[in-house]
Amino acid sequence: MITIRLHYFFLMLVLSGSLACCSPNEPVKIGFMGGVSGRVADLGIAGRNGALLAVEMCNQAGGVNGRTVELLVEDDQQNADQARLAVQRLIDQKVAAIVGPMTSMVAMATVPLVNQAQVVMVSPTVSTQELSHIDDYFFRVISSTAEYAHKSADYHASQQGIRRVAVAYDMRNEAYSESWLKAYRKGFAAHGGEVVLAEYYYSGDDVNFAALAEKLLRVKPDAVLVIANSLDTAMLAQQVRKRDQHVHIATSEWAATERLSELGGRAVEGMMIAQFMDRESNNPNYLAFRQAYIDRFSMEPGFGGVTAFDAMNVVLTALAGKDKNQTLKQAILSKGTFIGVQSEILFDKMGDAKRETYMTTIHNGHFLRVR
Repeated sequence: MITIRLHYFFLMLVLSGSLACCSPNEPVKIGFMGGVSGRVADLGIAGRNGALLAVEMCNQAGGVNGRTVELLVEDDQQNADQARLAVQRLIDQKVAAIVGPMTSMVAMATVPLVNQAQVVMVSPTVSTQELSHIDDYFFRVISSTAEYAHKSADYHASQQGIRRVAVAYDMRNEAYSESWLKAYRKGFAAHGGEVVLAEYYYSGDDVNFAALAEKLLRVKPDAVLVIANSLDTAMLAQQVRKRDQHVHIATSEWAATERLSELGGRAVEGMMIAQFMDRESNNPNYLAFRQAYIDRFSMEPGFGGVTAFDAMNVVLTALAGKDKNQTLKQAILSKGTFIGVQSEILFDKMGDAKRETYMTTIHNGHFLRVR
């Protein structure tokens, strides 16, 4: 039943319009770009899998107006120079669009290239404020950092009574972490809270998380906030818990992959996270998608899989539905509202999206919605 529902969903998706310009036998090429190798590849791999599943479902339902969709995957290696080369390779192969990247740092490095080539880029997870309110070829299927940072600040102050926060943030994803921290400071200050220490570091194998934990705890905060990937967040949380069993620990949505609880164990229990995925959702589209993802990849999709599936869905829907006089950018903006696996995705005229946000906690190794 679940498989039938998901196939029907995609049948309606891909048979709803006509795609002009190309030979009916020529495949529609769509690129995916994310960090699928290295120490923090879990987010990129989930994104690649979500995009691939969407393409496979589309092709099983007949493709885009009878044309097969071909997914071209590039590994940006979480490196700005490599990312620029990867995007240029996709542009040179004349992709209809690019789904990705998965981090704000990579987006900042590559958006100028897609703007110059006028190729639509739809990111599953990029949220930096630096790319907000700009009329360009960059779209995203989640809200900006301000949404998650303000929701976190509100919950910390009003629900947990936190007033003093020490922050550690990863400068390898500077466009994201600084944007998130700036919004959090503003929201937290509005509740009478204070960021008493903000300590940056550069993610890598040589980070001394023990020393970083000691520095954060030295100022006697009510909470330690980590703005980093899942691996670093888990490692720092472990070091904090070795030194203090009672201080609150929180993180940003970037860290909220399944790897966080797997690696963090008891140290991340009770951690509060504002995020754009509800793992307890009973939405039939989500349940169908989740089962299909698990059947295909033998793992949970996490937020990266969900939003990459959604981002590819946006591209496929717009390609199938656009008329011969529209560009893909125009087709996305004119439609405006797209069906996501958990909630609607609403694009404004600048390609920025709004979707539901949830306050969650980790309980017995699982993300549970608390608000």
